[in-house]
Amino acid sequence: MSNYRNTDIQQLADWLKALANPHRLRIFLRLVSCCGPSATCRVEPNLRACVGELGADLELAPSTVSHHVKELKQAGLIRMERSGQRVECWIPAAVLESLSNFFTRCCAGEVDPALQLPSRDRARS
Repeated sequence: MSNYRNTDIQQLADWLKALANPHRLRIFLRLVSCCGPSATCRVEPNLRACVGELGADLELAPSTVSHHVKELKQAGLIRMERSGQRVECWIPAAVLESLSNFFTRCCAGEVDPALQLPSRDRARS
């Protein structure tokens, strides 16, 4: 049985929707790799990535990279801060912990697949 609330489920759905785009997923994974092996991100400057760096080797226009970063930010997956002309991005530790806990619990059979979604999502199904 799950103890996830509708707000938790809605947040996870928003995150997964944002990560469903291959370019956004690649950008997110690049930010994860900035965080080091402990799988938690600190807000220290050396553990952040500049928006321009995130698009390296993706063959995307800088404006497209910025759009994808904006989508990740709006979903609550990343944080951004301007530092001079640089816009630095990082993943809050709580986001990685939430995703890790959710998938760990799913694999352990601790999440009920019949979770109730908020009423607005059930109407779309």
